[in-house]
Parts: sequence; C-alpha cells; structure tokens
Amino acid sequence: MINLLFTVVFTEMAVILILLFRTPVRKLVIMAIDQLKQGKGPLVAKTVATTLIVVFTSVLHNALQIRKRLLDAGAVNSADEVLMVERILEASLLGFSLFQALMIDRLHCYIKELLQIRTELEEVKRLN
Repeated sequence: MINLLFTVVFTEMAVILILLFRTPVRKLVIMAIDQLKQGKGPLVAKTVATTLIVVFTSVLHNALQIRKRLLDAGAVNSADEVLMVERILEASLLGFSLFQALMIDRLHCYIKELLQIRTELEEVKRLN
C-alpha cells in the first residue's frame, strides 16, 4: 500500500506543478479536470475521498493502539516499533494525498476564474 500511496503523492505533485506554471500541458490538464468534474465525477471523487478519510482514521487508530501497547508494556518491542513506523508513514501519506487533492481542486478553480477575468478584460479593452 505504501508504494501505491507514494505513486499517488508524486502524481499529484506533478499535476500541481503543471497547474502552477503556464505550459501547453496545463491546458490539457485543465480540460481533463473539467471533464472529471462533469457528470458522475464529483460523486465518485467524494466517495473516494470519504474512503480515504476512513482508512486514514483507521490507520491513525491503529498507530495509537500500538503506542498504547508500547507504553503499557514498559519495554520496547522492535516489532511494535516497525509496525508503528509503518502506520505513521501510511497515515502521513494518506493525509498528504488528501491535502494535495484539495490543492489541485482549488488551483483548478482559481485558474478557471483567472482565465475568465482575463477574457472579460480583453473584451472590455477591445470595446474601448
């Protein structure tokens, strides 16, 4: 699961970088996101986000249980430490992935608004 989460995080980073800089690829990414936001896309995105939040909460709960078990035992168990580190890594990757998805959505909205304002300004300049 960690490999999949790293792939998702790096893919989202690439999309954010594409959206930040004005390149020919940005137009294609904006059009793709527009297509995803039409029809059943928002419902699917909300379902996936909700599932990720539930998994995120479960992983955090697991990590807290392992920590509690470590504190109750008094002695450090290396297997529990490895499990704890793995759960924390999973939780941090899931949280970062959710945050990046939110960033992609906001960047898309801001770019669309910016393009709309620019076209309106060009029309006003042309009319004057």
